Amino acid sequence: MTNGVQAQGSTDFESAFRLLLTDPARCEAICRASLARVEDLRVRLLSTAAMRLQGKIADAEAAAADIVGKRPDWSGAQFEHGMALAGSGKRAEALEAFARVLQLGGLPGLWREIGEQHRALGDRAHAEEAFLRHLDSRVLEPSLSAAITLHRANDLSGAEAAFRRHLDHYPHDVLALRHFAEFCSSLDRYEDAEALLHRCLERAPGFALGRYGLAMVLLHANAPARALEQVERLLSREPQRFEYLSLKADALGRLGDFAKALACLERLVSLFPAHGAMWSNYGHILRALGRREDCEAAYRKTIALGAPVGEAYWGLANLKTYRFNAAEISAMQAHAKVMAPGADRVSLMFALGKALEDEHDHSGAFAAYDAANRERRTTLPYDHGEREDLLRQSRAVFSPDFFASRRHVGSDRCDPIFIVGMPRSGSTLVEQIIASHSAVEGTMELLELLMIARRLGQAGSYPQLLASLPEAAFHELGEEYLERTAVFRKTNAPRFIDKMPNNFAHAGLIHLILPHARIIDVRRHPLACGVSNFKQHWATGQAFAYDLKDIGRFYRSYVELMAHYDAVLPGRVHRVVYEDLVASPEAETRRILAACGLEFEARCLRFFEHDRAVRTPSSEQVRRPVNREGLDNWRPFEPWLEPLKTALGPVLDTYPAAPSD
Repeated sequence: MTNGVQAQGSTDFESAFRLLLTDPARCEAICRASLARVEDLRVRLLSTAAMRLQGKIADAEAAAADIVGKRPDWSGAQFEHGMALAGSGKRAEALEAFARVLQLGGLPGLWREIGEQHRALGDRAHAEEAFLRHLDSRVLEPSLSAAITLHRANDLSGAEAAFRRHLDHYPHDVLALRHFAEFCSSLDRYEDAEALLHRCLERAPGFALGRYGLAMVLLHANAPARALEQVERLLSREPQRFEYLSLKADALGRLGDFAKALACLERLVSLFPAHGAMWSNYGHILRALGRREDCEAAYRKTIALGAPVGEAYWGLANLKTYRFNAAEISAMQAHAKVMAPGADRVSLMFALGKALEDEHDHSGAFAAYDAANRERRTTLPYDHGEREDLLRQSRAVFSPDFFASRRHVGSDRCDPIFIVGMPRSGSTLVEQIIASHSAVEGTMELLELLMIARRLGQAGSYPQLLASLPEAAFHELGEEYLERTAVFRKTNAPRFIDKMPNNFAHAGLIHLILPHARIIDVRRHPLACGVSNFKQHWATGQAFAYDLKDIGRFYRSYVELMAHYDAVLPGRVHRVVYEDLVASPEAETRRILAACGLEFEARCLRFFEHDRAVRTPSSEQVRRPVNREGLDNWRPFEPWLEPLKTALGPVLDTYPAAPSD
C-alpha cells in the first residue's frame, strides 16, 4: 500500500498515511472517519492496507477486490489486492495480481513480494531472481528511503530506528538488510552487519555485492578464514575479478599463508600490470618473505606507474635498511609540494623523513616526520583519558586477593607465549629468537585477545565485570582464545607466539584465562622507543603514536601498569631489556628461553637465518645479527624531544626500572 498511494491530499489522509506502519489501528480509524464524510478511493485503499497490517486479512481481501473492480488500472489497488491474497495463503493468485502491477509499470517493493511468494511456493530459482531484481531497485519505499536519508545525515539513532521499523514489517527485505548492514559496518558493529548480510544472502545467494560485503565485514571482524570462504565462492563465478583476487590476497596474508598470498598477487600483477596499488601490495608480501630485491623492484614499479607513490616510497623506507639516492629524495620533495592532503601524502612525508635522516639532515627529517604525524592525527584522533581509565581500573581490579581467589581458573594449556610491551621496543627481535626454537612457531601480531577483551567490554564495564564471572567462564575464554588462534598455526610445534605488543594492557586477563601461558615484556629506552614510534607510519591502530606527548604518556602508563603486575603477580612476567639483549645476546637469550620453559638451542642465537615470514616494521632488521644501531637513534632529534621527556616524567629517570610510588 505504501507503494501505491502518494501522501498528498487531505490532512486526514496525510495523518493516516504516516501512521500506517507504526499504528495501523489508528490509521484505520482516521480513514473510517474521513470516509464517513466523503468517499475517496485513496482513503479506502489506505484503510484496506491498515486492516491487512492488523491481521484482518479476509476484510482486507474483500475491500481490495472491490477497489480493483472499480479501478483495475490502478497499480496500488492491484498491489494491495496481491498482498491481501498472499496474507490469505493464496500465493498463485497473489502472483497473478503482482504480474498485473508489473504490466501497469511496477512499484517499489514489488519484486520483494514476488520473491516471497515464489519462495513460499518452493520455487527458489524464481524467488532469487525476484530478490536480485529488488536489490537493483532505484526507487525505494518511503520507509526505507527515510532510513537511508537519516543515515546520510548522520542521525544515527533516527536511522537505526527507521531501519528497524521497516524490517519489523518486512523482515526479509534483502535491500533493507543490505543497507542496514552498511549502517552497522560503518559503526564497527561487525557482528550485527554479518548477521544481516547472512539473512540477505539466504534469500539471494547470488548477490555478489552482498557476499563481497560479507567478506569485508569478516576481515574487519578478524575472521580471515571465513572471509576467504566467501571470496572463493565469488571467484568460482568470476575467477579474474580484480576486487575478489585482491580480497583473497588480503585474507591469505592475514592468515599467514604468505606463499599463497604471493601467488595470488603475482596473478594480479600479471592480469593488471598497470595497477600501481597491486604492485605496492606485492611489495609488502615480498618484504614479509624476505625477498628484498624483488620487494624493492615492486615498489619502484608502483612509483613508475605514478600511484600510490607515497605508499611505495614508504614501503622502501619501512625496510629500515634502504637508502634513498639524491634523485629519489628530489622526487619525493617535488611530490610533497603538489600532493593533496591524504593518506598517500602522509606516507610520502614519513618516507621523506627517513631519507633526510639518513642524509644527516635531522632538522629537515624532523620537520617531515612532524608534518606527517600532524596530518595523520587529523584522521586518527586519540583520547589518552580513555586509556588512563582502562589502566586505572585494571590496577584497581587486579589485586593480590582478586588473583588469589581465582588461583585455579582458566585453561590448562601452555601453548601461547605472549610478547608484550611498547611497539618498536625490540619485540620482533625477541619473537625471532624464540621462533627459531624447534618447539615454537612464530605466528604474527594476533588480534584475538584484544577482540575477546573488546567483547567483554561491550557486555559490561571491563575489567570490572571479570569479578562477577563464574570460574568456568575463564576456562571457556582460554579455550576460545586457543580455538580462534588455531587457524594461524601452520606447523605441529607445541608452542606458538602471539606478538601483539598492546596485549600488555590485558596481562591480567591472560593470567586468568591462560595461567600457564608465558608473558614476555620487552622494554626499550623510552626516548629510543618514543622516537621510533614517532617515525613509524602504522598501517592500522597505534593512534597514540602520532604525537610526542601522547607517546610519552602512553609509555608511562605502560610502565606503571606492568609495575603493578610485578607487584601483584611477582615473577609472572619476564622482562627483557632491549639494551641488555644487545649487549649480551647469548646470556639474555638463555634467560628468555628459560622463562618460556624451553631448553637452550644454539639455533636461537642465529635467529637471522630463520626464513619465516615477518610482517612487522622490523622485518629486515631481524634478518641481521644483533647490532647497536637502534640504541641511540633518538640523540640527533633531542632538540625537539622536550614534549616527550616532559610526558615521560620520572619514568625517564628510573629506566629500566619503574618509578617508586
